[in-house]
Parts: sequence; C-alpha cells; structure tokens
Amino acid sequence: MTNPVSENSPAPRLQDDEREYLRALGEHIRDLRVRRGMTRAILARDSGVSVRYLAQLESGEGNISILRLRQIAQAMAMPLEETIRVGPEQAAELTLLAQFLARLSPGQLVEARTLLRGAFEKTGRRQRIALVGLRGAGKTSLGRLLAQHLKVPFIELDKVIEQTAGMPLSEVFSLYGQSAYRRYERRALEGLIETHERFVLSTGGSISTEPATFDELLTSCYTVWLKASPAEHMARVVAQGDRRPMGDNREAMQDLERILVGREPMYRKADTTVNTSGLDIQQSLDELLKQISIRPR
Repeated sequence: MTNPVSENSPAPRLQDDEREYLRALGEHIRDLRVRRGMTRAILARDSGVSVRYLAQLESGEGNISILRLRQIAQAMAMPLEETIRVGPEQAAELTLLAQFLARLSPGQLVEARTLLRGAFEKTGRRQRIALVGLRGAGKTSLGRLLAQHLKVPFIELDKVIEQTAGMPLSEVFSLYGQSAYRRYERRALEGLIETHERFVLSTGGSISTEPATFDELLTSCYTVWLKASPAEHMARVVAQGDRRPMGDNREAMQDLERILVGREPMYRKADTTVNTSGLDIQQSLDELLKQISIRPR
C-alpha cells in the first residue's frame, strides 16, 4: 500500500507518464485561462490560489496530490472529471445519452447535433441574429448597420449585462469575479430571447467559452461568426484607441492567436461565417447580407 505524502516529505520521484500528465494538465489550464481572457493575477484573485502556485501548475509542476486524485479515479474505473464533479446526480437519461454520443465519430456527432437542434429549435430563431467573434471583428459597427438595414433593434449584450447587474462590467469583475459575470450573461441572454422576437445582437467574445450559454445562443438565434486574422483583430483594437493589448503584454499576439485557436471550434458552430479580413465596412456588410439572405419585412 502506498503511504500518503505529507507536507514535509520530499516530493516522490515522478514516472515519465506522471510528468507528461502534469505537463498536459498545466497546458490545459493555461489554455482555459487565456481563452476566458483572464490574466494569471485575475485568476489568482478570483480563485484564492496564489500566482506562484498557478505558475507552477501551468508549467507542469503542480502539487503532486493531483496524481493521487488520478490514482483514486483510476482505481474506481471512473474518468477524473467524473470523480471531481460535484452537485446533484445527473439524470440517468443524460448519462446514457453521453455514453451513446461518445461512441459516435466526429461526423456522426455533427449529424446528431443537427438533428437535435432541428427537433428542438426555438420558434423565430431566424429573426434573432447574433454576431459572435473576437474583439475587433466588427460586431458593433456591422451590427448597427445590419440592424438599420433590417429595421430591427441593435443590442449589445454587455450593455444589457450592466443593466441587469446595475453596475459597469469593470465593477462586476472587480467585486464579484468572472463567475458572477457569467451568471449575469446567461440571465441577460435569456431575458432578451424571452422579450424580443427580432434583433441583431452583438455578444462578448468569450461567450463561446460557456457551453450552456453558447448553446442557448445557438438554439435561440441565427448566429454569424465574424472572422478576421489575429493581426487584423489587434490592429483594429489599437485603431480604436486601446493600446492595452500591446502595452501591457509583450506576448499579446501569441495570446490572441491562442485564444482564437481555442475558441474557433465553438465559433464554427455558428450558422454561417463572414471573414472580414481585408474588407472595409461596406464590403463586410454586403458579405454579411449575402450570407444571412434575409430581407427586412
């Protein structure tokens, strides 16, 4: 029987597969953090975990106890994510459905999701257009023009979140953290869908990192991914007068590329894609109108 590792014991020597596991775990956590647009300092503040420990974790040198946790999961023949999941027991139907879907090929999963979405699609989805994509893709400027063309309201989800929370987004994050922002984001989206039959909606770039909220968006709205190259995203943000991406982070472009790679699989679930790279505002609008093929009533 393996003796537990005490806080004062020297760290046990790691096997090759254990070192690889910690490295992959650290990289995965860094990917999740960057995709959500969180610095290490913000994650440390919101989680109560020190910046030093987060740095160790992301570099693959995290606490050895995670390996003990993996050993327990393996001993119970359960996935690690199931072992650490908390909350009410999920319905038997959901457990069986997850097992069934896990056996399908990537192509079959796409087909299954299309069938399910078609079967449970919300009424009037095509009349509610939601623009998704990274900051600098043109969601606000194109969204306003599209709404004018279609004679429908233009709504910025972040503005609705501020109204729902009763404070600026900066205060939501500083006082309550990202978890509160996500709750307000979901509540704001559900309220808009319930009260508006038609609109053009500009969403926050990180909405795709919240699967439940993003699924609600895809199910209730006709979604358009406004795509651009990382360099063009950065140039547009700087052109708007915000030099923070370049001034505060020497690895800004690498992080932006990493964010785009991490979010792209979800962005691709949109109904259609408009690549705005190299296009001016009118050309982008023309391409957007062509893609959605909707005319005002």
